[in-house]
Amino acid sequence: MRIEAFVSHSTWQEAEAAAVFAEAHGFDAFTKPEIDHDPFIPLAFAARATSTIGVRTAIAVAFPRSPMVTANLAWDLHNQSNGRFVLGLGTQVKPHIERRFSTPWSKPKERLGEYVEAIRAIHRAWEKREKLAYEGNHYQFTLMTPEFAPKPTGRAPVPIYTSAVRPAMLELAGEVSDGVRLHGFMTRKYFDTVAYPAIEKGLVARGRPRSNFEICGGGFLATGPDEESTMKMRELIRYRVAFYGSTPSYWPVLEAHGWEDLGQKLNAMTRAGQWTEMAKEVPDDVLDAFCVAAPWASLKTAMEGRFRGMSDSIEFGFTDGLPGSEVRDLVADLHTIETPCQRVVTSW
Repeated sequence: MRIEAFVSHSTWQEAEAAAVFAEAHGFDAFTKPEIDHDPFIPLAFAARATSTIGVRTAIAVAFPRSPMVTANLAWDLHNQSNGRFVLGLGTQVKPHIERRFSTPWSKPKERLGEYVEAIRAIHRAWEKREKLAYEGNHYQFTLMTPEFAPKPTGRAPVPIYTSAVRPAMLELAGEVSDGVRLHGFMTRKYFDTVAYPAIEKGLVARGRPRSNFEICGGGFLATGPDEESTMKMRELIRYRVAFYGSTPSYWPVLEAHGWEDLGQKLNAMTRAGQWTEMAKEVPDDVLDAFCVAAPWASLKTAMEGRFRGMSDSIEFGFTDGLPGSEVRDLVADLHTIETPCQRVVTSW
């Protein structure tokens, strides 16, 4: 299993230090989501300070950015990191796209599929010096003069992963992406009965083997050097489950378990402004379905029980600063968990 590192931070220097620590302790990739900070600039600092660890957006919100803008960012990060960058993209949800980003919302599956295709068309035009001629329903790119085209890199294409929760977007990931980033708001039951059948449908339509397609995430992870630190993180995740459970876009996961009433109750609490009270409404059995909680000594066994045969890469969060040096042995141990994906290969 591949292990990614994620750390909450407010400065580029903190991201850089976390990436250096992750590389020195055997992590496979350093990830940055787009939550309260831009995801691309911290990865540039992380890439510059390291030499082997992968750097990934997990994820960047696609629609507020033109595919040309994202193509430029991904191109430079991939080239400047010597081919270590993976572009993770997501749609966000309609209220955020329209009201937080002031960007139009339209047919997310079709539009995200075109977004990925457009970036690949732009990159191919740059690498192969071909005419840029991408014309879709949502995006059209037909002008690229020499002075605006970066020099060819001689590298393989940037891997592009898309995030998904609902079946349509999961199927799209199998059809057009090099991997999928599953949301933390995911249970094993939902994966087995809904998510993977949709991914597999997309892979079959594309003719791509599962062994060359990476599935990242699919649940929350609470861990630490001891039981106390593990339970502290577990309680933080209880709030995350409540937060996502309040959003109708994620309700299919609850519905798979017959927990529709919980989602409706949580949604009503957000509308009443009861954000700090929501976590108490998530019972332990619901939390356990979404979260693997185990101290380091028993983490491998717990992760095998939840993720074996499902996920190829799991994100390991640092919530209270960087852990001790003994985490190196833990990561090495987790690497021995077998995964379906052998290698993601991209080609022109």
